[in-house]
Amino acid sequence: MMTLLDDLLPRFTFRERHAVVIHATGRVILDCISRYRAHDDPLVRFAIGLREKPARLLGLSQRRMLDLDDFTPLGRVGDREMAMGLIGAFWRMDYGLVDIPSRADFAACQRRDVCRLVMGFRVEPGVTGSSLLVTETRVSCPTPALRRRFAPYWYMIRPVSGLIRRRMLAHIRRQAEAC
Repeated sequence: MMTLLDDLLPRFTFRERHAVVIHATGRVILDCISRYRAHDDPLVRFAIGLREKPARLLGLSQRRMLDLDDFTPLGRVGDREMAMGLIGAFWRMDYGLVDIPSRADFAACQRRDVCRLVMGFRVEPGVTGSSLLVTETRVSCPTPALRRRFAPYWYMIRPVSGLIRRRMLAHIRRQAEAC
């Protein structure tokens, strides 16, 4: 079965995947994802703040903390899946984000100096009213030189990114199961 992620970024250079069982419907789960914000979790807020601190100290960034609001919605398929994306030079202190107002702009981006990132969420039916929520992040580096530039950053942030994603899933599970 072709997923939204497969449609948006079928070829990718890096990937991260996590899952959690939630006792809620796909609609409730996806709605909870839409409402999630990093500031909801003190540890996540701290980790992102620490990542962004050098840029702030050097006066390179005055923007608010990176959060899901910075991602462009790239689609939702009923109560089954949704995806959002970013384009940027993520290893830069300011993330090097490119403005992408729409899914069409994301798909049309042919720049060779930035990476495309898609974060997807898929709900799979479970047993006895449960669902499996799977989140997958894919990053596409358009050139070997950009891959070499991005790789050290990816391997450095990967453990913290995994922690953030697991905490995000736990928060979404608590919210969805409370509905």
